[in-house]
Amino acid sequence: MLTDMNKIIIIDDDEELCELVSEYLTVEGFEVSSVNDGESGLAAALSGEYDMAILDVMLPKMNGFDVLRNLRLESKLPVIMLTARGDDMERIVGLEIGADDYLPKPFNPRELAARLRAILRRSAGDDPESSPDAIETIAVDGVELTPASRVVSVDGAEINLTSVEFELLRELLSEAGKVVRKEDLSESVLERKLSAFDRSLDMHISNLRKKLGPRADGSDRIKTIRSVGYIYTLV
Repeated sequence: MLTDMNKIIIIDDDEELCELVSEYLTVEGFEVSSVNDGESGLAAALSGEYDMAILDVMLPKMNGFDVLRNLRLESKLPVIMLTARGDDMERIVGLEIGADDYLPKPFNPRELAARLRAILRRSAGDDPESSPDAIETIAVDGVELTPASRVVSVDGAEINLTSVEFELLRELLSEAGKVVRKEDLSESVLERKLSAFDRSLDMHISNLRKKLGPRADGSDRIKTIRSVGYIYTLV
């Protein structure tokens, strides 16, 4: 559950930035620690002590991508990556290997705090509709999603989704057979308006397709409706 004292670990070798961000987030009600190299960052992220990680790409000892790859082998800890402004490849790679979101440097600390809260709400299922009494298991064509336990299975085998992928799938399954607009998904899942150059949704959907796998006939479960949105198809 989202609380006023969620514990955040900042993994960045810019000590001045860590100090400034820590000061701001502490005022915003977060409990913040920081480490300055990738190996220490991975150990901290795997310690179970934190609710979320802020992870820079360029780090000594182990870069941010390798930290995230290793983290995702063992943990669903939400991660927001800090990328170089204008470097689309960093953003794409980060999302592909399991980042929940990204922010380009330099960033507004207020925007960072807003992104952190949005991701923490998603990872906790912290909304009225996610209570066990509100929604039970959603089942469509061999895919089952249980909001209360945040478990997803395909043909009986559980799959590991990030918080964003889980919420995207929930939205699409709830509207199976109907087109869901990208603008609506951005606002309901990412909690921000869709911008022209933000490819986050496309990457999260691509990852989700891979994890769900195709149907037995080879067809995609989720189809892109060009310039409109996505549809979870029905057989």
